[in-house]
Amino acid sequence: MNNNCYFCHDSYSKRYTKIILTKLIYHIRENMAKITKEAALAYHQNGRPGKIEVKPTKPYRTQLDLSLAYSPGVAYPCLEIQENPNNVYKYTDKGNLVAVISNGTAVLGLGDIGAMSGKPVMEGKGLLFKIYGGIDVFDIEVAEKDPEKFCEAVEKIAPSFGGINLEDIKAPECFYIEERLKKTLDIPVMHDDQHGTAIISAAGLRNALEVAGKDIKKVKIVVNGAGAAAISCTKLYCAIGAKKENVVMIDSKGVITDDREKLTPQKALFATHRRDVHTLEEAIKGADVFVGLSKGNILTQDMIRSMAKNPIVFALANPVPEISYEDAMASRPDVLMSTGRSDYPNQINNVIGFPYIFRGALDVHATSINEEMKLAAVNAIADLAKMPVPDVVNEVYHVNDLTFGPKYFIPKPVDPRLITEVSAAVAKAAMESGVARTPITDWEAYKQSLRQLLGQESKLTRNLHAAAALHPQKVVFAEGGHPTMMKAAVQAKTEGICQPILLGNPDRLKRLAQRLKLSLDDIEIIDMRADQEQGRRATFAKHLAEKRARQGYTFQEAYDKMYERNYFGMMMVENGDADAFITGLYTKYSNTIKVAKEVIGVRPQFRTFGAMHILNTKRGVFYIADTLINRHPDENILYDVARLSAHTVRFFNDEPVMAMISYSNFGTDEVGSPVKVHQAVAQLQEDYPDMVIDGEMQVNFALNKELRDEKFPFTRLKGKDVNTLIFPNMSSANSSYKLLQALDPDAEIIGPIQMGLNKPIHFTDFESSVHDVVNITAVAVIDAYVDKIKKAGKEK
Repeated sequence: MNNNCYFCHDSYSKRYTKIILTKLIYHIRENMAKITKEAALAYHQNGRPGKIEVKPTKPYRTQLDLSLAYSPGVAYPCLEIQENPNNVYKYTDKGNLVAVISNGTAVLGLGDIGAMSGKPVMEGKGLLFKIYGGIDVFDIEVAEKDPEKFCEAVEKIAPSFGGINLEDIKAPECFYIEERLKKTLDIPVMHDDQHGTAIISAAGLRNALEVAGKDIKKVKIVVNGAGAAAISCTKLYCAIGAKKENVVMIDSKGVITDDREKLTPQKALFATHRRDVHTLEEAIKGADVFVGLSKGNILTQDMIRSMAKNPIVFALANPVPEISYEDAMASRPDVLMSTGRSDYPNQINNVIGFPYIFRGALDVHATSINEEMKLAAVNAIADLAKMPVPDVVNEVYHVNDLTFGPKYFIPKPVDPRLITEVSAAVAKAAMESGVARTPITDWEAYKQSLRQLLGQESKLTRNLHAAAALHPQKVVFAEGGHPTMMKAAVQAKTEGICQPILLGNPDRLKRLAQRLKLSLDDIEIIDMRADQEQGRRATFAKHLAEKRARQGYTFQEAYDKMYERNYFGMMMVENGDADAFITGLYTKYSNTIKVAKEVIGVRPQFRTFGAMHILNTKRGVFYIADTLINRHPDENILYDVARLSAHTVRFFNDEPVMAMISYSNFGTDEVGSPVKVHQAVAQLQEDYPDMVIDGEMQVNFALNKELRDEKFPFTRLKGKDVNTLIFPNMSSANSSYKLLQALDPDAEIIGPIQMGLNKPIHFTDFESSVHDVVNITAVAVIDAYVDKIKKAGKEK
């Protein structure tokens, strides 16, 4: 592999993993009643028990690798760390490692079930850290209820970690434990049960008040619950502007008043003074905000009706809220509602916060998580809800109308911008408040690294889009009325990749855009069947009939075909009315291939054209052909596919190292499909002595150079990593890339990429996502620009 390739990856893609997980959580929450004990136990038991594992990040296959990983080589980083303790972040995983620590005294709603019994929860927390924040986790269950001894145990193991997430520790001990560890340790420490809920709900409260048109300094807030989360939430509400005298807090005994005996310091902080209210029903009359952090089904419709205008109700008990969403909404139409459940709007979910708070803290090697960092997270989360919602979020929740307002004032957990916006805000606050050891200087580069970390954006796609944006072209989108195609066209225009042209009925497209909340401003729409396009249809038909006269085309036949989107769109490119064409979401490949050959034609130096898919994997970038066009190629077609592949790999600024694949190796089978592969390789090596290609060979030999060099030392591929695989037929190539895609959801796929037509006509798969279509659009734009440069050079 050429690791210096302009378009090459530097971290493999994980862009679907988070989406898949969130879809799973969403589905589970919708179907809570269907989850059985047997199903839950089987999930944790089947296959490898548990939910997390440790994987090596360095090579370990050779004796040299092992000598570097352990003795004697490992001594050198040890000595460097001894000389400068901060070098631990340079030579170990400390900077990306968080301990999730619990004593099992307050596990979910199960209570004090013991440290070991809480381990599945801690593993689950580790899974969320990894999926959402790219953070490694060791879950540590400490069998110790005494706060002093618990702290001593944590303090002794703290040097191993870059941060500590305290979890499921009961109040009031959790307050002491967190405060002590924050004082004694020089790494970030956060009790997520307290601060995670506080940060997310504070962001939600800030936005809900804006929707309701209310001033946080004046609103009356009722907090039902006085545990760790309730205390922390109320403190943070006051930090963003709420007045303590406007807060009423309620525990199991009723309203907390300052004349009650034996109040804990935390409860005393929010005790009501000289106010004649004792019950929730009395406290909630005229209140602007209700925050429930206690138990389910304690808030009635009459209570909500007694609240002030545009009441805000955060019913956060889980899985059964203080009042159901349906009952709350039925009580009065102006209520602004939030719950802890994903199957209702405005979910307050800690996963919106803790992965990104720790991400930002770790990335500047912070010594703590302070109030400034928490407030920065609140503001970043709140601000994100006001931005246009990415298409991936709408897809997960099966909606198209998520806009800031009563039903959307908290970002969804799947929002891919959380990691960049919240992490960067936290890191910046750490720097400004003086707790960052390692400052960040290039914020855009930092955000790009975060997007790459979770596979939202690889270096391959980023450079692809950046190259296209340097020279945007006019691109025709055949299926303008398909939601995916329209979204992709709008996104490509927003990114500056192209000037889109949508084919379709303007009224229908505008209605669709309105439903999708998309702006079609400055996007040209062409109704190829409209009367005003009669002249263009006639011009296109005349040119096509002249071009295909020897194949029996008449003007009338060609004119009739101009009512079809593929003929009309490709003729726009052929005649210079557009630079590139994208199709495939509706049309069968066989039809598209036929039209492309008729209208555009194959380059004269080739017998055919082909298609390639690019796989961006953890092992590197691989190019696979022919995945789409030639069903049963003979040796001559394989010869052309290999030449086209070499040209296309160079188009992506990489050097082709090609293996021609078969089920046999170098003539071991003298009949069947290996023969044509063998013949194609022989002809290629004769005609192109410098071409790095060999075969036929099995896939395992192609991808394992040590094995290949040992068994077949005579090949042109000796000592080289293969990056291009040419398969003997379309069935094997197409099945192979889809098999790899199915087995490795982390792999990023770009394609199909057309190779060999006279002009930039590109296809999509019918199951392509918006992201996929935008990637193909970027390829088409670069293809069109390169084509123009070549023609300009020839004219000179």
